[in-house]
Amino acid sequence: MKQKFKDILAAIAYFLYEKGILHNRIKVHSIDETIDVLLNTEKSMVRFGDGEIVMIKGGDLMLQKADPEIAEGLAEILAYAYDDLIVTIPGIFETLSDHHKKSRQFWKDHLLFNRKTYETYCNPGRVYYSTFVSRCYYYAADRSGCGAQFAKIRKIWENRDIVVVEGERTHNGVGNDLLDTARSIERIICPPSNAYEAIPAILDACTAYGKDRLFVLSVGVAAKFLTVKLFEQGYRVLDIGNLDMEYEWFVRNAPGKMKLEKHGFVSEEANRAAGYTAYLEQIKVRI
Repeated sequence: MKQKFKDILAAIAYFLYEKGILHNRIKVHSIDETIDVLLNTEKSMVRFGDGEIVMIKGGDLMLQKADPEIAEGLAEILAYAYDDLIVTIPGIFETLSDHHKKSRQFWKDHLLFNRKTYETYCNPGRVYYSTFVSRCYYYAADRSGCGAQFAKIRKIWENRDIVVVEGERTHNGVGNDLLDTARSIERIICPPSNAYEAIPAILDACTAYGKDRLFVLSVGVAAKFLTVKLFEQGYRVLDIGNLDMEYEWFVRNAPGKMKLEKHGFVSEEANRAAGYTAYLEQIKVRI
């Protein structure tokens, strides 16, 4: 009953928001516009999902403990300080009609409790880009356009030398062709949880590379800070979050969320037994 009551309140609040009775000053580009700016420019990207917004309010995440320093830093990044570092947030403020029912309810609930956080920290002088660029499959009521979106995303790193910075369970592009368009792939493997504390060591490993490398980051909250620090030093950096997981679901035509076996492979033995020898050879640094 408590959940149902919350859902009703969230639905009412969103109706008022959608109709402009509760003022909406936050603007977000579409997924396709976000992909196009990444494909046609050399801009970097830092992404905010629901978890980062929760952390700004002081909440824990499953893989990162809350900390006032983290909350303050995230709020500063969300304010969008750089023209060539695009900031993405969920594109949920004007309509949720393109979401399936479960996703619509999730984001209505999210806005019920977090709308003021967005309004407090988002820069009213900016148009943000869409976080759903890396979550473009699961949410969608109509998934017929996902193939074209993923095809364009794969072109972003076509013929580029990329460095993947990820957790030890993530396996971006392993067992699928998400990163196959890249000219070369090297990997920096980071702690699976509380990676924020390892940022100095991760940054040292990253800056050992030349600025010709494209960095692809998937290390949770730590990725936000690493993206900004590397961008400030002249690197191009893309914080892709759970893009690989969404791509796996797309390739498998999954009706909803599903666990991926590769996320359970941690040891070298397990990865070798799974046939991930190329992945192991790509790992250059373990933090």
